[in-house]
Amino acid sequence: MPLTPEEPQIHERAQGPSAAPATGRTAPTPRPVPGPRPVPGPRSASTPRPGRPGPGPARQAPPAQRSHSSAGAPQAARPSTPSASSDLSAPQIQLVPAPAGGALDAAEEAVDLLLDSGRAPGDILVLTTGEQHPWATHELSFGEDAYWAQHDAGEDVFFADAAAADRATSRAVVVVALNGGDDAAVGRALPSALRRAGALLIVCGDSERANAVLGAGV
Repeated sequence: MPLTPEEPQIHERAQGPSAAPATGRTAPTPRPVPGPRPVPGPRSASTPRPGRPGPGPARQAPPAQRSHSSAGAPQAARPSTPSASSDLSAPQIQLVPAPAGGALDAAEEAVDLLLDSGRAPGDILVLTTGEQHPWATHELSFGEDAYWAQHDAGEDVFFADAAAADRATSRAVVVVALNGGDDAAVGRALPSALRRAGALLIVCGDSERANAVLGAGV
């Protein structure tokens, strides 16, 4: 009598970027604040994430995504994925230490790592507590309606001021750059970002400030 093959066992895999060992990455000094950035063009679901635009009246094709070499990269751990046994009702919190002047670069590096690991661009929201990301500044020059329409479309990474986070809807991953703002602003931004993070909250900046708001257990 032929043997009945055993039914294959399916292992549950948590959503989010997969963890990768950090041993292969070096920890060089943070990159300097970037200079003028090229102007992005209209985006669709197949278009790369917002680049690093500079001011300008016309929208051109977005630049190709930069390569990820260790040179000039901020000291950041690769975003990890919650295990299937963790509490899926609460997002995982990851801190990426960085000075205020390098927090935005660290946030961009975190976004690049998330995209490299397979996370969809529309899953990611980036909030800044200080100066706006250049992409947000550029897109706002065309009006708030057009700017927020891109958020509502949910097709790409969206950058916003943390003060306007109440207008943003939840996304699987929220990245916060503590690139400025006083303690009160940070105290409002982080809880708001945590409420909007479905699976993962990444905070780039002063770890002590973040711990003071989110708790020492993160």
